[in-house]
Amino acid sequence: MKSKLKEYLQRYSMKQKGFYFTLACISMFVLGVVGYIFILFLGNYVIDEKKFVMNSATRLVDQNGQEITKLYVENRDLVTIKQIPEHVQQAFISVEDVRFYHHHGIDVKAIGRALYRDLVAGGKVEGGSTITQQLAKNIFLTNDKTLLRKTKEVVIAINLEKRYSKKKLLEMYLNQIYFGHGAYGIEAASHLYFNKDVSDLTVEQGALLAALPKAPNSYSPILHPEKSLQRRNVVLNSMQRADYLSAEEVVRLQGRTLGTDVQQRVKEPAFLTYIDMVMEEAKTKYHLSNEELLKGGYKITVPMSRDIQNVAFDLFQENKYFPGTDHGAQGSFLLMDNQTGGVLSAIGGRDYVQKGLNRLQVKRQPGSIMKPLAVYGPALQEKLFRPYSLLEDKQTAYNGYIPRNIDGSYEGEVTMYDALKDSKNAPAVWALNELGVRTSKDYLNRLGMPVEDKGLAIALGGLGEGVSPVQLVSAYRAFATTGSTIQPYFIQKIEDRENNVIAKAEKVEKKVFSKQTAWYMTRMLEGVVEEGTAQSGTFEGALAGKTGSTSYSAIKGATRDTWFVGYTPDVVGAVWMGYDKTNENHYLTKGSSYPTRLFKDILMQSNLKHATAFNQPSDTKDLEAPIRLHAVDDLSSDVTFKPLGLFTVKLQWTPSEDERVIYHVYEERNGEAELVAKVEGQGAYEVERVNVLHLPTYYVVPYNKQTKKHGKQSNEVIPAFFGSEQSLKQEEAS
Repeated sequence: MKSKLKEYLQRYSMKQKGFYFTLACISMFVLGVVGYIFILFLGNYVIDEKKFVMNSATRLVDQNGQEITKLYVENRDLVTIKQIPEHVQQAFISVEDVRFYHHHGIDVKAIGRALYRDLVAGGKVEGGSTITQQLAKNIFLTNDKTLLRKTKEVVIAINLEKRYSKKKLLEMYLNQIYFGHGAYGIEAASHLYFNKDVSDLTVEQGALLAALPKAPNSYSPILHPEKSLQRRNVVLNSMQRADYLSAEEVVRLQGRTLGTDVQQRVKEPAFLTYIDMVMEEAKTKYHLSNEELLKGGYKITVPMSRDIQNVAFDLFQENKYFPGTDHGAQGSFLLMDNQTGGVLSAIGGRDYVQKGLNRLQVKRQPGSIMKPLAVYGPALQEKLFRPYSLLEDKQTAYNGYIPRNIDGSYEGEVTMYDALKDSKNAPAVWALNELGVRTSKDYLNRLGMPVEDKGLAIALGGLGEGVSPVQLVSAYRAFATTGSTIQPYFIQKIEDRENNVIAKAEKVEKKVFSKQTAWYMTRMLEGVVEEGTAQSGTFEGALAGKTGSTSYSAIKGATRDTWFVGYTPDVVGAVWMGYDKTNENHYLTKGSSYPTRLFKDILMQSNLKHATAFNQPSDTKDLEAPIRLHAVDDLSSDVTFKPLGLFTVKLQWTPSEDERVIYHVYEERNGEAELVAKVEGQGAYEVERVNVLHLPTYYVVPYNKQTKKHGKQSNEVIPAFFGSEQSLKQEEAS
């Protein structure tokens, strides 16, 4: 009986154990299913796909596609998995996660192996994280070593595997990881260490890059080449164990050197001004914040000429161009393409620092640079004067305002051409008074230079606020072409990561002057360069321009600001020089000859081709060179006999080389002079049928048909026979 009871109890116990085991298995299965469903459900909350949008560098390239510089928070260039060679992918998989294609986010075997080795070693010696887990940690989590963080990592990794293909996960991983020395992602690392695209990496080069993420500084081929070589060879061994390489291939590859071609990026100081102005234009014109620009991976094509920019920067470092009381004199330079408005070069200061004071945008007193813009251009356009019209050159008071010529001399009247050439102040103010300040300001407003000032000092650049080099370049462009200003731009186009053009520069022009006015101004401004205030320096080509200076009144002979604005048939630019703050210890000791020379040297030393002449616009009248009258002091005469002309007086003098000069020949009898002839371009005239018993006095007066103005009277002569005529002046002198 007892044995049967015992047997029964044993059978019951076995059934009970089986029941509990089955129940436990069912419970574990249910819990596993529920847990897995919970993990998948939780993944919808812990995965924020916006975090997969990685920061990538924006590239600035020139019009030929050559990279100028990169802008970034993280130096990263995104690539697709198709651009990454298979052997490079294998290198990372073999060393980081050899079972990558066989697990679903977590590798139980790898975790078990890691735990075993940690227990044997008595400490942490091996990690069990998969590539997917590393991606989860790097993008979504911190490096805290807590159970909660590890749990989140597992949850995210499983969900990532559910959402994305293995190739996509590997692509994100290789674009995200850090390789040292500021390089994020495999493309940036490839360029940093090997100066090539990732698609061109060899097997051993891929292995070297795969060696870095574990400890980028410790295994850096730049800092620790021996450790880097050892670690690379470890990766090659791992590739053999994973059956990606044969033993022979590994032996051959391990025998190679690192073969690096390090290209560490250093921001080129010559480009700093230009970069800042690109970023500003992207923000104000295209609404791309600086932060977005540094992270968005855009390609920005700019019109900058690398050659001109470098030449300008180098010359700005030379103290000989900046005549100050010390070496602290500053300057700025802008050069723009006449046709497009694209800025070729921009220098915001001799020692410009990024996000520093950009002197291209600072408004300064322009001095005589304003005369063509505020006076002569508008006066021509309004048909008030012509280039050879005579302007009053006298020291005149205008309600207490008395403009004075710099040299202190006054000619009474002078042509507009010469007033501009010699930068005379009195004629400019007189002409503005005739034109009207309101009319002048209207033109300045259309030129993009609105001023609040209401006085005649506008003619001489005496402004309350001043103007900037950028404004002046835009305004002078109206003379350089056919009368229209243009809006300068620094960004030609912007492309996003998918190479879609999202912004493009438009040619924004504004008509201010007629073609005729612009051409007249160009001809006159050529005269300023050839024979006026802008003669300093050497330039082999067609150049028109204007100088300008303002005085520092506290010290005699001191200069506050000095300028040159000039243009060729292809470009227009401006140079400003001065101190940020002028005082008794800091001022310029020389004037506008220095910016003029610097401007010409920049153009001459760059690779620009210089046209030899400006192209005259169609349907315009050309402006002849000015006629210069020279005194005649060698008039001579002779009386000869001609059969038909009877007695003839032959007058002779040395004519001007300019054959356009007209000579008025006068005959004087009894104190009354009579015009008897007009001779153009010659130095001789014959008066026939004269009365030899009562010979008159003769003299000539040169005449300028441009200005309708006479020159000085020549010496007077009384004809006599056989060349014995007498000059009255000679007789009086004797």
